[in-house]
Formats: sequence, C-alpha cells, structure tokens
Amino acid sequence: MEITKLEPEKKQGLVVVLTGNGKGKTTSSMGMVLRAVGHNMRVCVIQFMKGDLYSGEWDGVKLLGDLVDFSSTGKGFCGIQGNPYPHSEHRKNAQDALQLIDQKMSSGRFELMVLDEINNALELKLVDLDQVLNILDKRPEQMHLILTGRDAHPEVIERCDTASRVEEIKHAYRKDIEPQPGIDY
Repeated sequence: MEITKLEPEKKQGLVVVLTGNGKGKTTSSMGMVLRAVGHNMRVCVIQFMKGDLYSGEWDGVKLLGDLVDFSSTGKGFCGIQGNPYPHSEHRKNAQDALQLIDQKMSSGRFELMVLDEINNALELKLVDLDQVLNILDKRPEQMHLILTGRDAHPEVIERCDTASRVEEIKHAYRKDIEPQPGIDY
C-alpha cells in the first residue's frame, strides 16, 4: 500500500492554544512535537513554571535527537504544591524565559516552538499580556507556535489560529491515586 504525503499549496505557520482545567495540554503539545519530528522539522520547547519535579518528557524528547531543543526554565508551579519560591523569583525566571524565546525565535533554526505553561505564567503575572502578544507579533510567518496552560487570556485566544480546551471529567487524583510515571508526569 502506498502512503500519500500531503503538502499544502501554501505553507503557513499556525498559532495553537491548548488551555482548560483538564489533564493533557502539555501531552497534546508533545504529540505535535513528535509529529513535527516525523516531518523532519526542528522544534524548540520552552517550559515555564515546570522545573522542580521530574517529568518524562524531559528524557523522552532527548530520544528524538538534535531535532528538539528543550529548556525547562521555571522553579515549579508558583504558589501551589508547597512551592517554596517567592513570586518575584518565579517572575524573574519567566522573564528570563522570554529572553530565551526571543533568542530561539530570531535564530531561524526552528519551525515549531512550544511555550509550555505560558498561559499560567500570564494568569499569575509572571509575564505580562503585552509581552505574550509581542511574541505573537514577532513570530516568523512560517513558524508554528503552541501556547499551553490553563486560563488562556481571551486576547491570546482571539489572536490564535486554533484553540482547544481540555476539560476535566474525572481524575485519578480525586480518588487519592498518586501520580503515575508515564501517564501523569
């Protein structure tokens, strides 16, 4: 059986927002990373807020080789789960991540960029709305950009091409089941 490989007549970078209170926003973006690598695309993933607890995607993307550049810039989730760092330190890390985005975006090396948990960072005032909108404005026309995290700002949703909301229906955590490797982290 011959497999058909589609090519759009006009290639165009898309802005995708993955938001909502359900589990799977980062996982969905990692699925798009995997798909992009399957098309031999170069990918940059920058995680906001995550960084104090191990997650399987850190080592999983290493298996994809040089096509994925992965940076976890945060010190965990600001203000929850016993995180000991003050808001000012979380904000400094998020501001550093914005500089990293600028460097990676202007390098011309990447066809897909994932800004994991940037929606949360905006909601928690670790980054400002004008900074996020500036990222959208500066994005190279051919670059795909994925923004994940709860509480996506309405203006970000308005400006994107595709937005999906992940809603929790049921979660094992609510039944006192501990997070499981490979599924929850």
